Amino acid sequence: MRFVTGLFVGLLALALLGSVRADDKEKKMASPLDCKMKGIDGKDVDLSQFKGKVVLFVNVASQCGNTPQYKQLEALHEKYGKEGLVVIGVPANEFGKQEPGTDAEISEFCTKEYGVKFMMLSKVVVKGDGTCPLYQNLTKDSKFKGDITWNFEKFLVGRDGEVVARFAPGVKPDNAKVMKAIEDELKKK
Repeated sequence: MRFVTGLFVGLLALALLGSVRADDKEKKMASPLDCKMKGIDGKDVDLSQFKGKVVLFVNVASQCGNTPQYKQLEALHEKYGKEGLVVIGVPANEFGKQEPGTDAEISEFCTKEYGVKFMMLSKVVVKGDGTCPLYQNLTKDSKFKGDITWNFEKFLVGRDGEVVARFAPGVKPDNAKVMKAIEDELKKK
């Protein structure tokens, strides 16, 4: 009898543990579009407003060899914005301290130098201690795991809210692979 009771208690504990793990997995796999951030203007931005759209997140910096990619990102915004693409720049200063400015300075630079009209978020941490929830989701909870390697790494989120592609910093926004991935996601309704 004691064996049967112990076996029952053990099986019950395993069942409960399995349901907790399933719940934890669900929480970890939430969409990056479930995050709330600050815009570069200091206003709250609820990324859930972009559910049903295709979103390209890019960690950006003003003093990087990749900074001219702003021009190509703006071109994507202009070309595909009406079809449902949302380009979101996320300033960060983790790589070579190449984004030292304030949000106001970053905004002025992007507008003046590259005519940026796509959404820019407030400067955040994208790697290491203090990583913001958006980048925790993109780098740890998506199927494209791994730390950000440098400025201008790109994550493409499909209409379903799932991360569908990741592109290295040196892969320019007008690269054929990036364009194809965006176009493929935009075709999905």
